[in-house]
Amino acid sequence: METRSVAVVLAALSLAAALTACSPTAPGSSPTGGGATSGSTSGSSTPTPQKTSPSPSPSATSAALPADCKALLSADVLSQLGDTPLNSPVFGPSGVQSDGSLICIWADPKADTTSITTTISRKYRGEALDMLNGLVKTEGFSCYTPAQGTRCEKEWPDPTYPVTDGRTLFWRDDVLIDTRYSNLAPAGYTSSIVASIFGS
Repeated sequence: METRSVAVVLAALSLAAALTACSPTAPGSSPTGGGATSGSTSGSSTPTPQKTSPSPSPSATSAALPADCKALLSADVLSQLGDTPLNSPVFGPSGVQSDGSLICIWADPKADTTSITTTISRKYRGEALDMLNGLVKTEGFSCYTPAQGTRCEKEWPDPTYPVTDGRTLFWRDDVLIDTRYSNLAPAGYTSSIVASIFGS
């Protein structure tokens, strides 16, 4: 998976923020473009993160928030999830929330750790870029810019079980796709959601 240095990624995020103010386009898995992968970053200089305040309402380029967890995923990804239950009440709130966000929890209540949870919410440019810059600088996330958006990801060993945990975030057009997983990372998961929401 292609990764870029912290300096290049942060510069790209800052440049994207500046360009978005002048044009209709905004910057843009791990379930990777698929499966769960991550990389490391390094750099010699770090630009100052953008401190733009989030917009109070959707901009002209804001994408609509989805309302159906299964409809977001391709047949291939759904087949990888198999019989994993979706949105069991055991795990708390899920589905469409009062603010319009969507929480999708794929997990078996009988399993100790295997799960993948995605929250899709409205996140405006300034707030999103500050958050992603922070993940790179303080938590060692790797970021790059596929599908006209910005994607950041990281994996680590589960502290209790001999499995891999991770987190993947993708932001584009005022929509943040935030996925946390443990021992369950279907190939193409995030890319499938991105294609469903943005059409590419």
